[in-house]
Amino acid sequence: MAKELTFRGLTIDELKKLDMMEFAALLPSRLRRSLKRGLTEQQKILLKKIEKREKNIRTHQRDMVILPQMVGHTISVHQGKEFVPVTITIEMLGHVLGEFVMTRKKVVHTSPGVGVKPGEESPEKTAEKKEKK
Repeated sequence: MAKELTFRGLTIDELKKLDMMEFAALLPSRLRRSLKRGLTEQQKILLKKIEKREKNIRTHQRDMVILPQMVGHTISVHQGKEFVPVTITIEMLGHVLGEFVMTRKKVVHTSPGVGVKPGEESPEKTAEKKEKK
């Protein structure tokens, strides 16, 4: 028997029946305050697309609080260069979309260069040091 997932003791069906202010009362203060202030026009458009069950929802709204209506949908969130698909689950409630799409890549360094012996610097770095003196 699979364990039913809950958020603060409420199932997803119970959460979907709550209005936004009742759900906001279950959230931490920063997110509660952003919902209390109201959604922006772009965030309202995103919610309408979700309610229409559109396919391929793309958004730049990284600061959108994940609401119970969004659970089960896949939303492509802008990463800065491309859109990354994010499938919303019940564990994501009370977070923002941008938390699940990393904007920075891991730095990958290559080898020093041609002709550099172990323990030496590349010719470019040596030239830069001479210019600074």
